[in-house]
Amino acid sequence: MKRCRESIVAILACCSMGTFAAQQRPNILFVMSDDHAAHAISAYSDKLIQTPHIDRLAKEGMKFNHVFAANSICTPSRATILTGQYSHINGVPVFNAIDTNKVTVAHRMSKAGYYTSMIGKWHLGTNPQGFDHWEILPGQGDYHNPVLYTREGSKKYQGEYVTEVITQLAIADLKARPKDKPFFMMMHHKAPHRSWDPKEEVAKKWRAKTIPEPATLFDTYEGRTEAIREQKQSIARNLNKRDVKGPYPEGLTGDALTRWCYQRYMQDYLACIESVDESVGEMLKFLEKEGILDDTVVIYTSDQGFFLGDHGLYDKRFMYEESLKMPFLVRWGKNIKAGSTQDAICVNCDFAPTFLSLAGEKVPAEMQGVSLTPLFDGTAPAQWRTSMYYRYYHTPGDHNTARHFGVRTTTHKLICFDGKDQWECYDLVKDPAELHNIYDKPEAQAVVQELKRELARLQKELKDTDNLYADPATWPKSSSYRQAPSAKK
Repeated sequence: MKRCRESIVAILACCSMGTFAAQQRPNILFVMSDDHAAHAISAYSDKLIQTPHIDRLAKEGMKFNHVFAANSICTPSRATILTGQYSHINGVPVFNAIDTNKVTVAHRMSKAGYYTSMIGKWHLGTNPQGFDHWEILPGQGDYHNPVLYTREGSKKYQGEYVTEVITQLAIADLKARPKDKPFFMMMHHKAPHRSWDPKEEVAKKWRAKTIPEPATLFDTYEGRTEAIREQKQSIARNLNKRDVKGPYPEGLTGDALTRWCYQRYMQDYLACIESVDESVGEMLKFLEKEGILDDTVVIYTSDQGFFLGDHGLYDKRFMYEESLKMPFLVRWGKNIKAGSTQDAICVNCDFAPTFLSLAGEKVPAEMQGVSLTPLFDGTAPAQWRTSMYYRYYHTPGDHNTARHFGVRTTTHKLICFDGKDQWECYDLVKDPAELHNIYDKPEAQAVVQELKRELARLQKELKDTDNLYADPATWPKSSSYRQAPSAKK
């Protein structure tokens, strides 16, 4: 198993920055949805939905195939993206507030001379810091008739749909931006987060469709640990009437009921994504009209992956591939070859260093990620990482998902459910669906021990050795949003 040092990668990434500093610095439009699984983007898989506007980023730019969340849950992922740090360093392991004194990439981009704005879902327990302009949903926000807050007050968008409102606000903000600066915009959609409430006309269209079932919808979890058996994010057991938008059909039980619940869940989930795809199309159209599309780095991603009936589940949290993997598509005019792909292992703590690198700025030592810009030509530096570290803290949490940590390499995955002292190991080449736990197999012991050594190396390198947040009593307390004094009509 090939070893690498993050420090060497950081040096290589810093060496690449001169190219961008010498050129006119690009605008950056970072579009992030919430809970959008990569396999619900047709650039990754066309089995579930066609997403032509998101796909355009892949066709005219690069598709990354192995970008992973260091902690697959919304608030911690957002904190990691802003700070370039893992949860045990940035102080946001669960649904707690980010420290408002924390220096984030927004502060650094502003200092570098960028106009900075944040539009949409924030979900970090307090108001954004470091942005010239922000307009955010309170908490999770609402799909219909959403309220958004600014420094000045709040406004309710009566009769409007949240994805369209966020798009309109983003375009309005870019129209009003100072033209003598490049811009850095974080545009964060609520969709397709639970409760999956699409626009009525889109929902009606999708309810006439039959969604293909995943091969693992009826996974029996044979040979795996208690954690996967005890979870409460099951299509068969845990989708409620709010999720499926009404009562269950009378007399429907067993596998037939599971299939019905899966269809209702997926019809609404995919309908929400259709609106997000249209939003991406609107943003690209605007940038083209302004004549700045090729001068703008456009990134599309999600805050983590999501289960779409895979292993019989919805939601995320587990270190299994569907939850761990994030979509990541980048378009940047002639600077990235159209239709290219990248298979290097990347982590969401790399996003902030990438933004800074594009701005011609040095990546600070306290950031644990590295810039992805050396990967934009389709190759990877010789010392690029060949493994990534994962840790999930929220136990038992909303879905009774046991806390765990692990390591994923280019070929294998090792997971430790530390509260139970139980392990799972998968050969991702022979078993990409992660159905066969080889942890106790005699023939796998050499691989298991090597994975444990790599896991220990990563924990030491990333300074995750003190279990600071293992006890929920030690977690930082969340603070509420500062409510605007009055709502604008």
